Amino acid sequence: MTFQPGPPTPGHLQPPSSPVAQPGGRLWTPPHRPEPRTSTVVLTIVGLVLLAQLLFWVLAYIASAIGLASLIGCGILALVPLTIVLLAVRWIDRWDPEPVAARWFAFLWGAAAAVSIALLVDLGAQIVDAVSGTAPASEFFSSVVRAPMVEESAKGLGVLLIFFVARRSFDGPVDGIVYAATVAGGFAFIENITYFGSALIDTGGSGLAATFVLRGLLSPFAHVMFTSCTGFALGLAARRPGVLRAITFFVCGLVPAILLHGLWNSAAYIAASFLGYYLVVQVPLFVIAIGFVVGLRRRERTLAFQRLSDYARAGWFGPDEVRMLATSAGRRGARAWARGKPGATAIMKRFVQDAMRLAWVRQRIIAGNRVEQARADEAALLASVTAERAALVALG
Repeated sequence: MTFQPGPPTPGHLQPPSSPVAQPGGRLWTPPHRPEPRTSTVVLTIVGLVLLAQLLFWVLAYIASAIGLASLIGCGILALVPLTIVLLAVRWIDRWDPEPVAARWFAFLWGAAAAVSIALLVDLGAQIVDAVSGTAPASEFFSSVVRAPMVEESAKGLGVLLIFFVARRSFDGPVDGIVYAATVAGGFAFIENITYFGSALIDTGGSGLAATFVLRGLLSPFAHVMFTSCTGFALGLAARRPGVLRAITFFVCGLVPAILLHGLWNSAAYIAASFLGYYLVVQVPLFVIAIGFVVGLRRRERTLAFQRLSDYARAGWFGPDEVRMLATSAGRRGARAWARGKPGATAIMKRFVQDAMRLAWVRQRIIAGNRVEQARADEAALLASVTAERAALVALG
């Protein structure tokens, strides 16, 4: 089989006689494409509806504090850093995109649930102080210790929920970073509205401009960088079996997220010059984070290539098909070919997506992670890619 670029002609239009063997020598016949469980679909819909309603009340609460006109104006300004974040997330996620519903859940969790948790904890602390008659915590403690602990725990909880509810869509560290960054983007969007609104009320247009430059242009990725520590840790847990192990990894990721958040918040108290602190501390951390994510994406591509090569050796794919599915040049050629065939673009997109899902399912089997479910998913995905390949050949 060759691709130059032409139709992805298969070595086998039907499943080969020697499929990939499962642990223990178990073989099977592929039935159908795996679909999300009904319980997962219901939970996702219910979660999205509830979070959307909660977001309405969060915005109403903010409007009561800064006014509706300020809410709208500051919301428009807050869209700037949010767009920057979401474009970065899209770049990270473009190789193996996560389900749209899961990403919406992540965003709404950050913008509604995580913000609500932070507000309720702050209100609770004020009530406790008033009832007990004790002096409120110092501004330093509230900003550098309590706020990072509460906010990162609230954001991280959303990533943890996605991990458990949408396990089939949570395949590794890159997925964890995508979900964590989306949660953080939602949280920062609402937080920016409140900061912009407060600056406008307290100091007018000049204060708003300074706050926008600081939060919207200099540090749009601050929350993303913090919460991505938790997402990365859960991504590592996704390739290992065990609920307790996942909780352990979650806590281990939460610790650096809180520390980085506290380090950022401490600048106002320990740095003589914020700009100097920003250039000496935050910029290098951000550069390291970028390099780390780029390395992870390359590692994910290499792993996908290796897993699809397993199937190629068993006869499910040709070597050129693996290059087409698991390299950037191959995918560009595939898309170019599909654009010239009516109806081929959607089939090609699904073919690539199912092949990537197949690679991560195979990785789960090798790691011994939820093997029985992975076997069923593998069977269904092999049937699916076989049918999609046949449809593409027919269009050629």
